[in-house]
Amino acid sequence: MEGQGQWVLLPTPRKMARTGGEFAPPGGRFVRLASEPLAIRQAGLCVQAALQQATGQRVELVAGESGGNVAVTLAVDSEAARPQGYVLEVKPSGVLIRGHDAAGVFYGVQTLVQLIRTAGTDTNSFRNRLSVPAARLPGLRIEDWPDFPARGVMLDISRDKVPTLATLYALVDLLAEWKINQLQLYTEHTFAYRAHPEVWAEASPMTGEDILALDAYCRTRCVELVPNQNSFAHMERWVKLERYRPLAEAPDGFDYPWGGRSDCGFTLCPGDPRSLELVRGLFDELLPHFSSKLFNVGCDETFELGVGRSKAVCAKRGKERVYLDFLLKIHRLVKAHGRTMQFWGDIILHKPELIRELPKGLIALEWGYEADHPFDQDGRLFHNAGVPFYVCPGTSSWNTIAGRTANALGNLRSASANGLKHGAIGYLNTDWGDSGHLQYLPISYLGFAAGAAYSWCLASNERLDFPAALDRHAFHDCAGVMGRLAYDLGNAYLAGKKKVGNSTVLFHILVLMGADLKALEGVSRAELEAKLAAIDKALAPLERARMPRPDAALILDEFRNAAAMMRLACRYGIACLESGSPLCPGLAPELRRIRGEHRRLWLARNRPGGLQDSVRRLEGKLMVGGAG
Repeated sequence: MEGQGQWVLLPTPRKMARTGGEFAPPGGRFVRLASEPLAIRQAGLCVQAALQQATGQRVELVAGESGGNVAVTLAVDSEAARPQGYVLEVKPSGVLIRGHDAAGVFYGVQTLVQLIRTAGTDTNSFRNRLSVPAARLPGLRIEDWPDFPARGVMLDISRDKVPTLATLYALVDLLAEWKINQLQLYTEHTFAYRAHPEVWAEASPMTGEDILALDAYCRTRCVELVPNQNSFAHMERWVKLERYRPLAEAPDGFDYPWGGRSDCGFTLCPGDPRSLELVRGLFDELLPHFSSKLFNVGCDETFELGVGRSKAVCAKRGKERVYLDFLLKIHRLVKAHGRTMQFWGDIILHKPELIRELPKGLIALEWGYEADHPFDQDGRLFHNAGVPFYVCPGTSSWNTIAGRTANALGNLRSASANGLKHGAIGYLNTDWGDSGHLQYLPISYLGFAAGAAYSWCLASNERLDFPAALDRHAFHDCAGVMGRLAYDLGNAYLAGKKKVGNSTVLFHILVLMGADLKALEGVSRAELEAKLAAIDKALAPLERARMPRPDAALILDEFRNAAAMMRLACRYGIACLESGSPLCPGLAPELRRIRGEHRRLWLARNRPGGLQDSVRRLEGKLMVGGAG
């Protein structure tokens, strides 16, 4: 991109050029809201806060004509850029941001905030500019707009973390700065349904009041809080209870497609009228809390459909046809609420000829989490059938402890490239919590950042320096340590030959390995020692980090404990290889310390519900000979 030079912005703007001269913030007493002041007030507040933080001087917000002495002017101008786009001009006389709409003004302001934050820095260091006069901004002209109109993040709050409202507010602020405009909270049983208290009794759920507050907070930051409630499969937290067990497709359990067995049901029986009545009641209570007209009903991974109560009808009509019939019933419920239905597209892709039978007015969510996921092939199917769809990659953080950096970047980039190729209308970056949600929130920052960059403008962000961008705009690390550390620790999984889909070798050893030691098949001592070396090398500069943010100490401890889990997995694997036994009582003290720290770190950002289930994953009864 022309003129980027020292400026590491997230996302990188589409067009950016130097125009000569420079501007010294604040350079005036006012931030002027030249048009639609109520719609762009939050953008003005962001400018006000950034200037005060950088210079120590407070500027005043004014509307209409100010009579001069203006530092920054914000205006809605439908001739500027494209929808959600903006034109930002830095001149010696001040800064002018013209947004195509109110969202465009807001996004132009986020770019200005980042310019102010990094003014006077170079690409090798990020000096702390707090409490000192801001460096001058060079004359610039930026013209920018998004590739995808919908750019979302989906956060799993059902396996097992339900964040506090303070955590969610801070995350919304971070994502909004990166121009994310949708947020979904993936829900199975973690909304406090008044008619179903036994389902969420131990989950510390989101309440209706919580949703109303979060929805309002999001709206002022150009983020749409989209309701999300799985409505077909992933209902095990419901059907394991006696009250709902009769609704299950396979109430006595079933065999997973990849091996192993579930002792309870997972999917609602589509032929039981009570299943639809349950779903109807959930929608009736949940949806009034959201201002969004979208609704993600899930309906993915109906693993046991056709092996339980619906076996006969599935044999006669086809499993996918039975699935589609129930999906259409759910669609009618959603339509009755005046919403547009989103649903995960994995099951309908088993019979692509059925895609054309989907009704108008719904959105398919094409998901996949490996770098080589066939977004090209699947996106073409939805495009050719005329079905609007989102591409839905992921942060690659779950089932890993510290992430899979290389896979995440490949997966997120491929989703963007193929989504653009086939006309996807949205990009939903997913952050799951499978197997105890053992990854800490900052582990996902890299994936969130890459998804934001690639979904805003792939062409200008393909070569973005993510470690530098994370230092400046996520960790705010003046020493330039944390971005590279997160990037490299997330690549420790690459050491050695064995790779595990949707997970890592170390996660399997620490969390999933049983007495059969299958997690160690194809793993050598040399490979585990190479992983240990990679972990130690990545974490070595941690103590040099300088993050002027209130949760700095917490972030350091989260990375320390993540690395401690990974090191323990390496040592446990080595001990098992040497002894041929899963019993390693000598590791019990370290395991207990990690578990205790995990509890403390969990409660710093999340509600207590789900914590015991997560800690149970680290009990290590095999590892410590029953003393876990």
